[in-house]
Amino acid sequence: MGNCCRSPAAAAREEVHIKSGHPHDHHGGGKKVGGAANSKKLTVLSGNVKEGIEDKYVVDRELGRGEFGITYLCIDKDSRELLACKTISKRKLRTAVDIEDVRREVAIMNHLPKDSNIVSLKEAREDDNAVHLVMELCEGGELFDRIVARGHYTERAAAAVAKTIVEVVQLCHKHGVIHRDLKPENFLFANKKENSPLKAIDFGLSIFFKPGERFSEIVGSPYYMAPEVLKRNYGPEIDIWSAGVILYILLCGVPPFWAESEQGVAQAILRGLIDFKREPWPSISDNAKNLVRQMLEPDPQRRLTAKQVLEHPWLQNAKKAPNIPLGDGVKTRLKQFSMMNRFKRRALRVIADHLSIEEVEDVKEMFRMMDTDNDGAVSHEELKAGLHKFGSQLAESEVQILMEAVDADSNGTLNYEEFIAVSVHLQKMANDEHLRKAFSFFDKDGNGFIELEELREALVEEGVSDSDVAVDILREIDSDKDGRISYDEFVAMMKTGTDWRKASRHYSRGRFNSLSIRLMKDGSLNGGADRQ
Repeated sequence: MGNCCRSPAAAAREEVHIKSGHPHDHHGGGKKVGGAANSKKLTVLSGNVKEGIEDKYVVDRELGRGEFGITYLCIDKDSRELLACKTISKRKLRTAVDIEDVRREVAIMNHLPKDSNIVSLKEAREDDNAVHLVMELCEGGELFDRIVARGHYTERAAAAVAKTIVEVVQLCHKHGVIHRDLKPENFLFANKKENSPLKAIDFGLSIFFKPGERFSEIVGSPYYMAPEVLKRNYGPEIDIWSAGVILYILLCGVPPFWAESEQGVAQAILRGLIDFKREPWPSISDNAKNLVRQMLEPDPQRRLTAKQVLEHPWLQNAKKAPNIPLGDGVKTRLKQFSMMNRFKRRALRVIADHLSIEEVEDVKEMFRMMDTDNDGAVSHEELKAGLHKFGSQLAESEVQILMEAVDADSNGTLNYEEFIAVSVHLQKMANDEHLRKAFSFFDKDGNGFIELEELREALVEEGVSDSDVAVDILREIDSDKDGRISYDEFVAMMKTGTDWRKASRHYSRGRFNSLSIRLMKDGSLNGGADRQ
């Protein structure tokens, strides 16, 4: 067929694959192509891409950072327009998958139509060391921050936010794109005005799709993952599930599926039991609860589409939804949810920076030791026995979840590439050396404790200037109540979540694990998408 017969999404998708230099593979490829040694030889973008950034823009202060990129405030030298520039270091692009992700992000942002609720990409530039994405600046703050700052927060306000989020989903799906990482952190307000548009800001995990196409790569953030993502067989319906999770949080301040570990969260998602009994659910309208149930329908074929969500009576009559405050408890929970998230995001980035290629290579020896029958694969029993031998405290159910998450061919065993994915994931959170390095990063004076001012400094780097938030977080982590965070208390925060039901009397201020997992066949584990 000629190009005239293809949809714009198909053409854009094909362009990404051609630029990648290899056929599309849902699981990705693990060939190392970037890194410090050859970053200057690496060309990520093709076509008429301008070099460098500083000939046209003044690069100012840092706004935020993610696994691959750092976002800066920048100023157009000619127009003086304030913009955001996400700079992605080529040193971090170690595999063909990493490079294709960047190319696809640019292609998708160029492909999606201009819309008041999607951040616009002005241009992409590239030099020897980095790719630079110059985007519209969103300076109105994160979604939850705005809610917490408001005098009162109501069901009507939640309906307005949910409507915007689902409109973004509808636009993406209409143009052949699955977002794959919908979460509150990926929505910012354009400006500080009360009527500011809410914008989706990050398409780093998004992907093109064709009708009926299924994907198996596990991506996204645990609390927002649809059950079919964990089962490695999904399509665009996952975005509605994630939007449903956000709506549940908007209405009560806590996520619908919680546990003390990521594996526990996965089990809760697969069980699909939703609590509508705790406050403030008894006072929330039946229409709102009905919509949440239909968005969190475990069967993706029965789940509402974006169009059906927008046609639901609760959103059709969003301006008539109850305008009665949902209560300070909801706002307090939202605030803690957001702030603890940020501190942990900072700590996880420090850990990621210390996870070396050499450590991944060391896994080869562990694989050989676990593969006791020398058949080139690790069975569930071998994995369970091996993890026990190496001191892992994972329960058998958690081992099973890990096994299912990365067993790409569903044959009940892990080949070497699949095994690396498990091992790197475990090392991220279980390696004491990594946790000590992260702790030392915050313990600026080296006295063995993270004190209030040091915690405040860490939160300022995450854009949190409210000093009361640091006090609240310290109070939650500081289990012995000596006014500071010891290493053991830090480890407890990083390794556990919160039992939200038991914590309700404390407004569920908790040790919320926001680790974004991305287990891929090539063995890399990339955290949540970069954020503005």
